[in-house]
Amino acid sequence: MTSSGSVISKVSDTVFSKQAIRYVCSTHFWGPVSNFGIPIAAIMDLKKDPEYISGPMTGALVVYSCVFMKYAVSITPWNPLLLGCHIVNECAQLTQGYRFLNHFYFGGKEKALLNKKD
Repeated sequence: MTSSGSVISKVSDTVFSKQAIRYVCSTHFWGPVSNFGIPIAAIMDLKKDPEYISGPMTGALVVYSCVFMKYAVSITPWNPLLLGCHIVNECAQLTQGYRFLNHFYFGGKEKALLNKKD
């Protein structure tokens, strides 16, 4: 059994190691972190009216995330943070795409108008 002091010491040594600091100061870290704004915005928009969803932009973001998921796996060193960012974005954009199609092409707009009248 290890004491809590040695566990804290090991965590501290790992977090403040030269390798960890080098990673946090690299584009392999800050690129995906800054890119997380796209999926966060899409997730925040899930409760908004689907009338404001841009179908072409949503489609472009679906393709973009697919391409960069492949890129995140293909580059050396492998970038799991970038892969995670694009997995979250892909799911969020596919959900937005479903909402767009449902609203404009599968009767969602008409149902919403009928519910407003009642």
